[in-house]
Amino acid sequence: MLAGLIFATGNADDRPNALTATLPFGGVTLIEFQARLLIAAGVSQIVVVVARLTPELLGAVNRIGKRGVTVDVVRTAVEAQEKLHPLAKVIVVADGLVTSEAIVDTIAVEGGDALLVVYEDQAGPQYERLGGHLAWGGLARLDPQRVAEVAALPRDYDFQSTLLRVAAQVHAEQIPLPRQAALGMHGIDRDSRALVERGKALLAERVSSRRSWADRDVAGRVARLALPQLVARNVRTLVLSLGGTLLGAVGLAALWFDWPGIGMGITFVACVTLTIGAALAWLRDEENQARVQQWMVPVFAALAALLLARIDADITGTGTAWALALAGLVAAAITERAGNDRIRRRWWASPIAYPLLLFPFALAGFSLIGLGLAAAYAGATLAAAVEALREKP
Repeated sequence: MLAGLIFATGNADDRPNALTATLPFGGVTLIEFQARLLIAAGVSQIVVVVARLTPELLGAVNRIGKRGVTVDVVRTAVEAQEKLHPLAKVIVVADGLVTSEAIVDTIAVEGGDALLVVYEDQAGPQYERLGGHLAWGGLARLDPQRVAEVAALPRDYDFQSTLLRVAAQVHAEQIPLPRQAALGMHGIDRDSRALVERGKALLAERVSSRRSWADRDVAGRVARLALPQLVARNVRTLVLSLGGTLLGAVGLAALWFDWPGIGMGITFVACVTLTIGAALAWLRDEENQARVQQWMVPVFAALAALLLARIDADITGTGTAWALALAGLVAAAITERAGNDRIRRRWWASPIAYPLLLFPFALAGFSLIGLGLAAAYAGATLAAAVEALREKP
């Protein structure tokens, strides 16, 4: 059993009357983002350590509880000890921590006490030092006994710092934070402006997190330009969802009326819009909208390819374009079903890559060549996925 222990005690540096945990982070509060990472890692109980209970924090705790986990609010180590299941492994989250699912997953595994650590030259002023040129990275996996040991100490000790010292004294395993993560999204901040910037960066990283070149180099670049403006203006996820759907419908309509270049270009823009909308919905914990928008991207790409094949078939009077489009769709569908981000390579095709590849050929009037290249690209990606999934002798 996994339990989470989130510290929400400190005030923001630039907002003395606000807790760091309740600062905005990409459309939600920071503590809600932290809780979602824990829940995704398999945590079924969350204990929130507070110094004072503000209306904003109470609202955030109530929203976390609606995600199907038990949430308790405590003020001391004694109260935390009483709430935590004695057989649970406790994932500790520092006050003000921003990190990723991948980093949390490295801690939320079977094993004894462990601390995520960073080198001092990578650690900002908010990190707690451990000695030996190391600092605590803000995550830990501890036995509940460590909380009990802190509970036995005087109550005027700082809970978070004391828990860290107790874990260090029992020689908890030290798990180094990857240097790339230390220089990227992972960090501890108590400044509202810094958290806003981290939230924007996280959204852009979410869009470009897949290895495919089209997602990283095309959609990701657009996201880095657009998302800061969308977050700053608090644009609703539904607006992007409806906008992307409308663009996709317009693109398909243009293809239906035999405007292949315009239709394929608009379809590609629609796919990028939906990809950005899915990332925004993910951060705001709107899972249904995120899932719908993620599925709409391959749907629009597939329909656009079929309509492009229809245009060419009407012109040539042959079924070659239909055969190429259907072959490409089958290969692409199998790849998306079987391939995952663990085995995916950067050159592989993705749903957003096909409209981008077909656009210049449709615009130039060489749709059949574009469909042939897209089918070959999908086939090569499928062959690479099969090879990656084969059991090695």
